[in-house]
Amino acid sequence: MAPMRADRLLSLLLLLQNRGRTTAPELAAELEVSVRTVYRDIEALGAAGVPVRADRGPEGGYRLMHGYRTRLTGLTDAEAGSLFLAGMPGPARDLGLGAVLTSAQLKVQAALPAELSGQARRVQERFHLDAPAWFREADPVPCLEAVAGAVWERRVLRLHYRRRRGEVRREVRPLGLVLKGGIWYLVALAEETVRTYRVSRVLAVEETGEIFERPAGFGLATYWADSSRRLEAALQQDTARLRISPRARRLLPMWFGAAGVRALESAGPPDGDGWVEVELTVESEAVAVGDLLRLGTEAEVLGPPALRQAVARAVAVLADRYGQP
Repeated sequence: MAPMRADRLLSLLLLLQNRGRTTAPELAAELEVSVRTVYRDIEALGAAGVPVRADRGPEGGYRLMHGYRTRLTGLTDAEAGSLFLAGMPGPARDLGLGAVLTSAQLKVQAALPAELSGQARRVQERFHLDAPAWFREADPVPCLEAVAGAVWERRVLRLHYRRRRGEVRREVRPLGLVLKGGIWYLVALAEETVRTYRVSRVLAVEETGEIFERPAGFGLATYWADSSRRLEAALQQDTARLRISPRARRLLPMWFGAAGVRALESAGPPDGDGWVEVELTVESEAVAVGDLLRLGTEAEVLGPPALRQAVARAVAVLADRYGQP
């Protein structure tokens, strides 16, 4: 029997063991195969002596004979490596590890004592991680699986990449992948410098056939934390003095994140109407104007003078536009 089919049959057996009665379409969705393939695999399990029962009717499905259990649960290398994504089934599918992760989880669950297996199921039923941000579709990442394979196997790639200033072709040594706010980023060594690439902007990848050695001491999590801090420092170029309403005080953390929280910490005493003055770190003037206008009539920009004037000009344009018949 081919190794791939043997793994699938074991996954099918463990699904039936762990979940009880399950329909063919449900099994097909879990194993990422067709319903016809599930039918063939059920027949193969029966031919191998596994007591699979088919219950007909609206509440029907496949199940194992009561009392039957298997302890054949050894993890493959790929399954063991996929377990760190156990809480993120969506990203696991993006990386091409969906079926592998399902198989690994089933094997681990089958090997657990009954009380721990029940606890694991309760955690899975009660907690779910949804990585993408609200009101935004996940980036299309057709090259992600190929990039992930190169990261895992230390293969040098040639990227065809789309930047804001045009397309480039670059040879890179992939060091790791990061999922941030539903967006995949590739961290790679290019021209002796570690750089970050948005995977959705990778138009094509080509393997060079070369294997590389990872830089000694490189830590993906450490690099990402340092890179994020540098990006935040580069973007937040100025500090705006604002007078904000009680409603804006509630909106600031939601719309401006950590910068909004820090601004509230700097708040002065409220006036008679409950308005307070705060200092909010902002990006360049062009970006800051748009961000601050989101607060509408719940805020007034007090300074710097250039930023106040820029907001005033934008408001004047809007007033003129909406004042037209």
